[in-house]
Amino acid sequence: MAVAVRGTRGGGSGGVGAGFRSLFSYRIFVSAMFSLLFIATVTVLLTTHPSTTHHHSRLPSGGNAYMHRTFLALNSDPLKTRLDLIYKQANDHITLVKAYAAYARKLKLEISRQLKMFDDLAKNFSDLTSKPSYKSSLFETDGNLDEDVLRQFEKEVKDRVKLARLLMAESKENYDNQLKIQKLKDTIFAVSELLGKAKKNGAFASSIAAKSIPKSLHCLAMRLVEERISHPEKYKEELPKAEFEDPSLYHYAIFSDNMIAVSVVVRSVVKNAEEPWKHVFHVVTDRMNVAAMKVWFRMRPVEGGAHVEVKAVEDYNILNSSYAPVLRQIESAKMQRFYFMNKMENATKDGSNMKFTNPESMSMLNHLRFYLPEMYPKLHKILFLDDDVVVQKDLTGLWKIDLAGKVNGAIETCFGSFHRLSQYLNFSHPLIKERFNPKACAWAYGMNIFDLDAWKREKCTETYHNWQNLNVDQTLWKLDTLPPGLITFYSLTKSLDKSWHVLGLGYNPSISMDEINNAAVIHYNGNMKPWLDIAMNQYKNLWTKYVDNEMEFVQMCNFGV
Repeated sequence: MAVAVRGTRGGGSGGVGAGFRSLFSYRIFVSAMFSLLFIATVTVLLTTHPSTTHHHSRLPSGGNAYMHRTFLALNSDPLKTRLDLIYKQANDHITLVKAYAAYARKLKLEISRQLKMFDDLAKNFSDLTSKPSYKSSLFETDGNLDEDVLRQFEKEVKDRVKLARLLMAESKENYDNQLKIQKLKDTIFAVSELLGKAKKNGAFASSIAAKSIPKSLHCLAMRLVEERISHPEKYKEELPKAEFEDPSLYHYAIFSDNMIAVSVVVRSVVKNAEEPWKHVFHVVTDRMNVAAMKVWFRMRPVEGGAHVEVKAVEDYNILNSSYAPVLRQIESAKMQRFYFMNKMENATKDGSNMKFTNPESMSMLNHLRFYLPEMYPKLHKILFLDDDVVVQKDLTGLWKIDLAGKVNGAIETCFGSFHRLSQYLNFSHPLIKERFNPKACAWAYGMNIFDLDAWKREKCTETYHNWQNLNVDQTLWKLDTLPPGLITFYSLTKSLDKSWHVLGLGYNPSISMDEINNAAVIHYNGNMKPWLDIAMNQYKNLWTKYVDNEMEFVQMCNFGV
């Protein structure tokens, strides 16, 4: 028992001392750990302390960011934070100014002065931070910043920022306007290209429609030929009439393969003539249509006793390739290849080639007008009419006009700078440039009174042949009749009063009805011929009223007039 008691006392005293010592040791351990943690934190902060320059002013992110900012707030110069904000503002505006300059260059706008201002402004911002006084006092010092220097730096930065903002505000409006203008220009250019293509395609389609043979016209020709084959006894060849060579009568030359058109011309002349029996019509067509043309005028004799002679081109022996240069050119393999193989390509590429692709240019019918004295050697004067004209008044007054020794009587077509020789002839060629005046006025083919005696005296056919030989390569003019006519009768044409001949009813919808009603001859020159579906309705009735609708084949072929 005694042993047990002693053991208990001794054990109690020793337990209290051990517990006190354990508690003291734990506190020392905790204090030591906090001290080590503090030292480690200080070490981290000191090793990551930013330099006083702006290049190392970026604050760390993560868990110790808050401690870092707290340390800077307690220990750094407060002016340095202000410097950082000013520098950041300047740097932001440098970036913005450069962005505006790059945007302006990309748009390629005409603002070179503003581009230079942007570049200069960006350079001024950069130069400001590089000034020795600011560099040494603000960016490279380890001590406290000089507030006066910082205040001066801030003032200069704000001045540049203000200038940059004003310039950008002005430029933004300018960019918006310039961008709208540029977009509008681009749109106009794109629409213009589409319009040009549409015009070319439309002109080509119109040309095809104008030069194709309408079904009704083909039907009429077939019906007339059928009539001749069915009743050969009714259509025997007649002997030439004396009136065909009588120079005292009024003679007309009409060269065409269009029966209905020729009929309208003849009927309109006769219906408006005071003495129709004195009028003689010389109709020349091609071999394919000559039989049908003869049947037409045999079935429908001209009223009033007028005389009609129908012949084929082949009936005139003088018109052969050995005599006529243009016939040699038409028959040449080179011309045939150019016309037939390149027709589509040339017409779609260049609208000026559209007339060159006209099939009439390759037909000798279109060139007979240069051989009138040879075709009608006993006549003194002859009136040439195209098949797309309508006569509204008596034309005998044309034979009474004194041409004053000139060969050709025609109306002039020029006004302003339009329809001058420069539009029809190649004045870059020395032969053309030396002989002719590019500003000389052009005149119209389609209604021309020719003095055949003056023609022979001036040797116009010889002149025509000489120029055709020179134009074998088509460098003086494209294959057509007006350009060589302007050359052949240059200075040999007398201008007639414009009321004799009004043009444009085949393309111009703006001709006044007063001008048309006062005209002796109206001309449907252009693609919108009155016998086609594409004819202009406001002028069509002036032609259709002379169509012989009582002719049975016209009704059967449904001309729709």
